[in-house]
Amino acid sequence: MKRIRRLTAVWAALTLTACAASLGPPQPYPLVTDGWTPAAVKLRSVGLGLPGGVVLASGVTYAGGLAVIADPTSPVHSLSDLKLTGDGKVVMVSDVGDLVIADLRLDRQGRLVGLDHLRTRRLTLQNGQPIADKRDGDAESLALTPDGDLLISFERNHRLWNYGPLSAIRSDPQALRIPDFDFAENDGMEAVSITADGWRIAGEAGGLWDCTPARCVVVTSPPQTPVPLSGWRITGMDRDPSGDGWFVVERRYRAPIDLRARIRRLSLDGSLGPVLVELKLPGTTDNFEGVAAERRGDATRLYILSDDNFNPVQRTLLLAFDLR
Repeated sequence: MKRIRRLTAVWAALTLTACAASLGPPQPYPLVTDGWTPAAVKLRSVGLGLPGGVVLASGVTYAGGLAVIADPTSPVHSLSDLKLTGDGKVVMVSDVGDLVIADLRLDRQGRLVGLDHLRTRRLTLQNGQPIADKRDGDAESLALTPDGDLLISFERNHRLWNYGPLSAIRSDPQALRIPDFDFAENDGMEAVSITADGWRIAGEAGGLWDCTPARCVVVTSPPQTPVPLSGWRITGMDRDPSGDGWFVVERRYRAPIDLRARIRRLSLDGSLGPVLVELKLPGTTDNFEGVAAERRGDATRLYILSDDNFNPVQRTLLLAFDLR
């Protein structure tokens, strides 16, 4: 959300202490005729910052992180969610209407050390025209169905669209059912994930729904008073690959510089479990809005992604954690 832009230079100076050495340049994307455009970025490794900041629950370990640095005019900014494709790739969406794909680069220990073959493409409206307006392009979440279809939720102009498989993205996305609820313009469907027979939606200011093509059912009713920015808001969600439930990332912002994020499990009935990861100063923190989960051996790998809002005092961070 753009209100997070009010972060100060003091916060930026503190968080920059988490940046470590530059990494080798990403391998470029070789194809230019498949609808995707190669994207150039620089990468830096990222640690957890100063002691007393990041808190990890028992059984959680840090598995590496990156700062993704792009030119001001690059579409690799303001990334609001991510999901894993199952073949070593990560797909991300921006809140101005761009889709980004990259190959995850892991070292021999399985730690995140890079991104390769970055490429982007502009999402389209249902008439096939590229999204050109912020009101139409404010994408906040994405999900991948078991069949591989790409679902993207938008706020301002609230909707959930199915763009078909990543291998053949539709230029005429199909509208899917969304809750019958009057979302505020900039507090919409912030998190979407897959259920056994449909999709689960979380509103940024509160509320949780399970939807199918036929209807949406309230899991947790939206509060009469929307959750404020100074409270914990769900900003991303992905299915737990090891069983029932989901993982969510929550964000809290208290002016002028207290910006925090945390990861928790979400149950079928909408209740939240203990905090698994909390990010706060003086450790590494930013405007985290996306989470993705996969099984890796006897552990669950979680990736979280921050939205830099095209703001030079914020960063695009991709962090990895393992849960055993």
